[in-house]
Amino acid sequence: MTKVLTDARSIRIKGRSFLAVMLSPDLPFDDWLVRLDDLAARSAGFFLGRPVVLDVSDLPIDRAQLKDLIAELAARNVSIMGIEGGRPSLLGPGMPPSLKGGRPVADTAIAEKEATVEPQERPSSTDVRAPVQPSTTQSIVLREPVRSGQSVIFPEGDVTVVGSVASGAEIIAGGSIHIYGTLRGRAMAGSIGNASARIFCRKLEAELVAIDGIYKMADDMTPNLRGQAVQLWLEDDAIMAEKLI
Repeated sequence: MTKVLTDARSIRIKGRSFLAVMLSPDLPFDDWLVRLDDLAARSAGFFLGRPVVLDVSDLPIDRAQLKDLIAELAARNVSIMGIEGGRPSLLGPGMPPSLKGGRPVADTAIAEKEATVEPQERPSSTDVRAPVQPSTTQSIVLREPVRSGQSVIFPEGDVTVVGSVASGAEIIAGGSIHIYGTLRGRAMAGSIGNASARIFCRKLEAELVAIDGIYKMADDMTPNLRGQAVQLWLEDDAIMAEKLI
């Protein structure tokens, strides 16, 4: 007798990629955690709801030290979704999985046209990520201001905002960021390994700017640049800035 298998429920498995924050701690961990606390204190909600990968490549630590670090991060509401660069002896039951294959996307394709994408928003007073869907183009244009609580993520290339970015909002781009208004929130350019990315804005009032993982907080910026039209770029692992003429 042949049984036709039509009554079983199927399990649907799909592949999907997400933009994760990569944290690369250094020793001693106590000092690194102090710097992390400083970043979190000066940019509230920076890690809230984000997928985070911990890069421990070449760190001379054992499993107990790694577990202690993960526990310290969990106490700070930083949830580790995976470990990159970990030796087999560091991993095991109860530890985040080993991740491989993460890669920055090179800016090799030339955009044929610009795409217009509206930022998404959810009714919340906290920072909410609203990822932009992947596109074949290498730039997007946002024709409306980015309001507090909104987050625009475009790892494929440049982001242009025809308007302002409010405090509590953020732009994350794989390429450069162009803001034709006031930047009051956070702007993170070159987010997937593009050290040549730049940030341009008509009026600098930013909470945080970052290029290729190097960040600068509002308190660290030169006072005479506040309120000015500015461009920022990365040079020798330091963020440089100058007024736009």
